[in-house]
Amino acid sequence: MSKTVLLGISSGIAAYKVVELAKNLQQAGVRVRVIMTKHAAVMIDPLQFTKVTGEPVFTELYGTDFNYEKILKEKHVEHIDLADEADLFVVVPATANVVAKLANGIADDLLTTTALAVTAPTILCPSMNVHMWSNPAVQQNIAKLKSFGYQIIEPATGPLACGYEGKGRLENIDITQKEILQALEKNQQLIGKKIIITAGGTQEKIDEVRYIMNKSSGKMGVALAEACHQRGADVLLLRAANSVEPRYQIPQKTFTSADELLTLIEESAPSYDVIFHAAAVADFQPEKTFRGKLDSNKKIHLTLTPRPKILDQIKKMNPKITVIAFKAEHEPNEKKLVALAQKRLAISGADAIIANDISRTDRGFQADTNEVFIISKNKKTHRISLNSKKIVAEQILDHLHRVII
Repeated sequence: MSKTVLLGISSGIAAYKVVELAKNLQQAGVRVRVIMTKHAAVMIDPLQFTKVTGEPVFTELYGTDFNYEKILKEKHVEHIDLADEADLFVVVPATANVVAKLANGIADDLLTTTALAVTAPTILCPSMNVHMWSNPAVQQNIAKLKSFGYQIIEPATGPLACGYEGKGRLENIDITQKEILQALEKNQQLIGKKIIITAGGTQEKIDEVRYIMNKSSGKMGVALAEACHQRGADVLLLRAANSVEPRYQIPQKTFTSADELLTLIEESAPSYDVIFHAAAVADFQPEKTFRGKLDSNKKIHLTLTPRPKILDQIKKMNPKITVIAFKAEHEPNEKKLVALAQKRLAISGADAIIANDISRTDRGFQADTNEVFIISKNKKTHRISLNSKKIVAEQILDHLHRVII
């Protein structure tokens, strides 16, 4: 079955070049659908794209025949249907205006409204005047979109339509086409793989009101679940009830305590190929729990006992499952961090371990960014530098797909 690329065309002067891109993609066996902004449709006749793709071009958020009763009855909304059909969304050219809208969640036409509804990977191909590209506001918006996980094909340097010369012209169509086809191939990378991902922190009960827990938000695990989902895997997300939620409709089950998580893994692990055990499971639990609510005016002595490690039990549930473990340490010394991870990897029997330092506020628990070290059984270490957790998740999969998964 062919893949579908949704091309969003905004009103950069380079819009005329996208006809060739659409034609080349069509010849490569890709189904191409096109959305144009009103101004783009003034610059280039939409019929040129219809001739190439054999598909209608979409330009209006509300057509002249819009009828809300029909929509309510049939449950079809055009921009949602377009978003759902896309295996990849490409905005080419992406003007400074469209870049700003997408960076700030503005949806005031068909292209931007569809963009917010798309769950497929998105590529932006900016094109504009050299001074516009270097404007701090534009660069801030580009950085923001990168942190969201958008792929940016940066503009090339050369003569511009306005007479200036510099960085701002649309990247070569052949290069853009290659990036698109590679992205489509990546989307199919994990098709047929059944992957469990655990995310978030456990809570261990003291009484009916109080509990002990850690600061895990589940952001890293959920980012991995989304990345695996986008690459075609059959994902099961085991998520702490108070963790962040995935953006996509990924099958999930929630847990509160470590025992609940262990039960969920026991039920699922025998029929899955891979598990990313990213959940921050409590190392200790109260030796005893109390009924009702403890009197806050009285002292209590709380004894904590070490818990058996869930990680050490997974291979016993399914010897064939590939286990990717996570190791959080409050250890700013990188050499020691890696050494601790290697030791844990050997004890657990996992296939790889991903270690990170939680002593800094810009990485690890609750942060939106992370830096990790991937250690495999051969003791080779691969470092992924500080970046958004969405991008770190992609880079983790890129590396592991080459060496393990």
